[in-house]
Amino acid sequence: MKIQLALDRLTKDEYFHIVRETMDFIDWIEIGTGIIKEYGMSIVKEMKSLYPDKMIVADMKTCDAGKHEAEQAFKAGADVMTVMGFANNHTILDALEVAQSYKKQVMIDLLEIKEKGRVEELNRLGADFFCLHIGKDSQLQGESVKEGQMKLVSGLELVHIAVAGGVNEDSVGGFLNKGIQVAIVGSAITKSENPSETAKRIREAFQI
Repeated sequence: MKIQLALDRLTKDEYFHIVRETMDFIDWIEIGTGIIKEYGMSIVKEMKSLYPDKMIVADMKTCDAGKHEAEQAFKAGADVMTVMGFANNHTILDALEVAQSYKKQVMIDLLEIKEKGRVEELNRLGADFFCLHIGKDSQLQGESVKEGQMKLVSGLELVHIAVAGGVNEDSVGGFLNKGIQVAIVGSAITKSENPSETAKRIREAFQI
């Protein structure tokens, strides 16, 4: 399982400081939607130039203009971009087509997707990378990724699955041996007094 460090709601200096502190224990670096809105695609370019060996995820949360936003992300150096699962099928198809031309990936964010039929439809369109996602506002109401949401992707073949939303060193072990490829960890690391040590403990939890 890979660790994707989700960066958001911090200052620019804090973003880069946390990456430096944790780079030995993380695999993917996510440039959050809030960061992209504040600094534009230049921060994606900067992060990729500093860490060319890390997978860079541009959390675009695209829900329209799939071709244009995919071009923005991949030209800036992103290896993965996110597209919302509720977006129009043409938006998703356009993003997938651009990703294929760049030999990059699209992660379909299943935030607020409740019907397995929609996930199966997305899979038929060619989507093979899904994120089971509990949003920040829902987390504040006590929600987390649970078995019910895992059923959205059960039975799909040859897909990659990420989980996001309140993932920390205590919960990450619960995703082992369940077909999860990427654990997306945000505030558990970014709000830690010692981000490096926390990232290390999360890494070690994979080996339990």
